[in-house]
Amino acid sequence: MQNNAYKSDELFVMIKNYLASGDGKDSVKKVGGIYQMDILDQKGGKVVRVWTIDLKNGTGLCKEGAPEKYDALFTMTDDDFLSICTGKLNPQMAFIQGKMKIKGSMPLATKFTPDLFPKYSPENVAKYAKAKL
Repeated sequence: MQNNAYKSDELFVMIKNYLASGDGKDSVKKVGGIYQMDILDQKGGKVVRVWTIDLKNGTGLCKEGAPEKYDALFTMTDDDFLSICTGKLNPQMAFIQGKMKIKGSMPLATKFTPDLFPKYSPENVAKYAKAKL
């Protein structure tokens, strides 16, 4: 992981630990897709983080780095990603306003919603930070 911390890093680590704990197995059954998240330093800027969220295999997986093959690729800024995940920004509005770009399967992209994971909160970050992995 790079030295510069981004706001979304903590959220991705929570998702990673949530999936590794086995709690996300229902999301895998429901979704069946592999997602790549490209996090930008600013709108129209450069990609500073790449994450894989696999909701297709096993109990799911979240890791830093690109997957071999994705079903849908989301590109957005760190702030916009957090706003979507915390419910402050509607994903459809983010897409319409150009704050979020999507490549790949639109049907699978629309299945990827914040409610697949625990609500991003200090309590859930702490809960899944302590998960026995």
